[in-house]
Amino acid sequence: MSKNKKLIIANWKLNPNSLKEAKKLFSDIKKTASKTSKIQTVICPPFVYINELNKMYSGHRIEIGAQNVFWENKGKYTGEISPSALKSVGAKYVIVGHSEARALGESNADVNKKVNIALKTGLKVVLCIGESKRDLQALYLKFLKEELESALSDVPKNHLKNLIITYEPIWAIGKTAGDAVSPHQMYEMYIFIKKILTELYGKLSASNVPIIYGGSAEPGNVEELLTQGDVDGFLVGHASLEAQQFNEILKITNSF
Repeated sequence: MSKNKKLIIANWKLNPNSLKEAKKLFSDIKKTASKTSKIQTVICPPFVYINELNKMYSGHRIEIGAQNVFWENKGKYTGEISPSALKSVGAKYVIVGHSEARALGESNADVNKKVNIALKTGLKVVLCIGESKRDLQALYLKFLKEELESALSDVPKNHLKNLIITYEPIWAIGKTAGDAVSPHQMYEMYIFIKKILTELYGKLSASNVPIIYGGSAEPGNVEELLTQGDVDGFLVGHASLEAQQFNEILKITNSF
């Protein structure tokens, strides 16, 4: 991905329920995404659709990602998906540490193992961090720092080129644009995350890591977050399941 491009990632979660519907949604998004020269669009469908959707586009403006990954490339792990398997069917990105996975029991140690092996395998990692609530004592900043530092433990500097950080406040997920983070709050978080990355890897390396926003990213708030929040893109949940809404996000972002 070009450093100057914005990154828009669609997280389809457990949707849709059929390959036919997935292909239709992908086709409707492709009409716009294939023309947006200032954006790298990434579609993250359920695992079972990755291979088929990857066959539907041969350019570079749209890439396919996965919503999760396991921390081993082989072994007796029934039901898990390895990073090597994801790469073999065309996935280039993978979401790691999403709040919904953490809510199902994924620990910081699990996230760290997934980040390391996915990066070693050559996948681009979309690492999610986010607090469940904010407190007046700003203890949530300590929580976020621990999430980020633990996730990046043992990650070498040369792997940062394939790392994307998603600030995903849990209190804003699945709601409306009005409940999302404010541009001012996002700008503060952008600076805070860059500061931690700088402490870990130095200013030059930290400056090249994109920071995107996830948590009710919709057509109604992406412009303000881009212009005032300094974000490098968005991880889009429910709005990515409506082609018209998602395409509107792409058009707005592409205009900058």
